Amino acid sequence: MRFDCLHADYIGEIVAIERACFADPWSQRQFEQELSNELAHYVVALMDDQVVGYGGVWSISGEGNITNIAVHPDFRKRGIGQAVVERLISYAQELGLEFLTLEVRESNQGAISLYRKNGFEQVGARKGYYADNGETALLMTKYL
Repeated sequence: MRFDCLHADYIGEIVAIERACFADPWSQRQFEQELSNELAHYVVALMDDQVVGYGGVWSISGEGNITNIAVHPDFRKRGIGQAVVERLISYAQELGLEFLTLEVRESNQGAISLYRKNGFEQVGARKGYYADNGETALLMTKYL
């Protein structure tokens, strides 16, 4: 596995992973807009030149917000999600960010476990956060 930054060539594969992983996936246009977003940084995990995972973080006024992390369903349980999270944490530290935050569905125990393993703690909840089913999002933060 190797990592690269987000490029236009990867967007089609990323959108396919979004659709496979999320009930309310980001659109191709949203990812295309991230290419010119000066606040955004994405890491793309590749195996044999195939996109198998990715993650993004926005850096805003010394704070980091993880926008999305996903691993292709066929490539889960191989440490890819862990590696993506580690890359985003390293990037945040390089930028001198104070902390990282993210929202995660309260039912997504696999992701919650991954985030806790990497030092994220639940600091709140956003009731009705997800438009598709009204599910609560847990707000998790890692101080750097």
